[in-house]
Amino acid sequence: MNNISEGRVVKVSGPLVVAEGLEHPKMYDLVMVGPSKLMGEVIEIRGDTVSIQVYEETAGLGPTDPVYSTGKPLSVELGPGLLTNIYDGVQRPLEILKQKAGDFITRGLTANALDRDKKWDFKPSVKVGDELKEGDILGTVAETSIITHKIMVAPQICGKVKKIESGLHGVEDTICILEDENKTHQLNMISYWPVRLQRPFKQKLTPTDPLVTGQRVIDTFFPTAKGGTACIPGPFGSGKTVTQQQLAKWADAEIIIFIGCGERGNEMTDVIMEFPELIDPNTGDKLMNRTVLIANTSNMPVAAREASIYTGITIGEYFRDMGYNVSLQADSTSRWAEALREISGRLEEMPGEEGYPAYLGSRLAAFYERAGKVKCLSSKTREGSLTIIGSVSPPGGDLSEPVVQNTLRVVKVFWGLEDKLAYERHFPAINWLVSYSLYLDTIQNYWTENIDRSFAPIQKEAMGILNRESELLEIVRLVGIEALSKQERILMETAKSIREDFLQQNAYHQIDTYTSLKKQFLMLKTILDFHNQATEAATEGADLEQLLELPIREKIAKLKFIKEEDEKAFVKIEGEISKQTSQVTRSQEQGVNA
Repeated sequence: MNNISEGRVVKVSGPLVVAEGLEHPKMYDLVMVGPSKLMGEVIEIRGDTVSIQVYEETAGLGPTDPVYSTGKPLSVELGPGLLTNIYDGVQRPLEILKQKAGDFITRGLTANALDRDKKWDFKPSVKVGDELKEGDILGTVAETSIITHKIMVAPQICGKVKKIESGLHGVEDTICILEDENKTHQLNMISYWPVRLQRPFKQKLTPTDPLVTGQRVIDTFFPTAKGGTACIPGPFGSGKTVTQQQLAKWADAEIIIFIGCGERGNEMTDVIMEFPELIDPNTGDKLMNRTVLIANTSNMPVAAREASIYTGITIGEYFRDMGYNVSLQADSTSRWAEALREISGRLEEMPGEEGYPAYLGSRLAAFYERAGKVKCLSSKTREGSLTIIGSVSPPGGDLSEPVVQNTLRVVKVFWGLEDKLAYERHFPAINWLVSYSLYLDTIQNYWTENIDRSFAPIQKEAMGILNRESELLEIVRLVGIEALSKQERILMETAKSIREDFLQQNAYHQIDTYTSLKKQFLMLKTILDFHNQATEAATEGADLEQLLELPIREKIAKLKFIKEEDEKAFVKIEGEISKQTSQVTRSQEQGVNA
């Protein structure tokens, strides 16, 4: 490490260290603190002193201890070897740290994020004499059995290919030489990028395609788009982490980045133990072959939570720039906000609402605006997307608290989890009356073109039934179910069917855990077919009790367990609905005539 300058500690306050004597310090410079060289970041400069947030335990540090400046911002290593890895918040590979120090990580321990010894089979995509611009693809590496890693020309570099080498290379080996106006660029497979700086792109595009998650309440009622932003707030025990894990397992993104930002250790352990064993339903290969895990648990220093968010988003942008659809799950941004609050308090800044810093909203906005569907830097057309799904853990489930409210100002999808639904064993516990999606209009066009032109009208009809049910429930509470008309009683039963047979989903059932868009459409269409035919029969005088006790209703309740490929089963059930409701109507007419 080339130390640009050396200073000394003058004050230690938990994860905050104040130092003096550093020459020409800059905001967000990476520094090493104390004899153990603990990793930290400059977050404030006041005259001759700098405030540093340290990403490791500071016990034992004291005044006069040395502080070393690297003169560079906190950056991540980008290149082949990211996938399948489990990192901590500052991109140290946990498996390597365990080999070095055992189960308890020693302070000051460092390790390269990318393996320097491993050789990758590089296959060039360009030839000598080609003119390359920033973002152009030099060649590819088969990083895993399902993901091809594209080696790109770094931003702000261009030139003519003077030399290109194929074959087995380490990430630091020179694979290409570019010449640009008497400058020579020696390119390898590793690059560095400051975590707080957004990676550049040509143009931001409007997200139009849904991020299909296989979760019916999300895909049909409150969808998010590839390149969109979503928020999952909810109290303890309402299923935030399970929902995030379901999205990581089943979302149709090529790359998954999962950030455990200060969540309880048992939840992150769950992810680390389970993910390597999971099979990717789209490829039949291991899910970890397209996943990067950032594991930052609650017992790690509070400042490291902030770093983990930026580490994850920068890795996500890197894969987006290759032209992949990336889904980033952050669980949970409340822990990140708590880290901001603690550091802000130690800096003695003027607090905002509930003690959070006044800049909480702008920090959240800066994080979520790094999502998007973009035209990537390249001389050729290439598009990629980065979707951010952040969970929020408001104390007591209070959705009016600052982190939730500031998040809702910038995201376009709100999946409101409710502990009441969770206690009733209704999962995912997303409240359909408070949740919303601002992507519905654009995604309905996708449904029309790719699924069925009646998908959007059916979705609106079902949502209307659920809203009408909430109104009728007030009447039932006041005067009883008998006060409702036949048609309203049928509507109440249909709403119950939508809730229990469609919205409710078992994450641990082999078939029910995932539902394609086509099956979601067929399920909802079948439920509403029964609703419309039963309502018509009741209007013609059919007996209500007979309609509600029809045998076909049991088959409707089991629609979720029909296999994806068995579309004929839905056609058969639709025929039985018509047959059985007609029989009730005819028997009523015969009784009247008799």
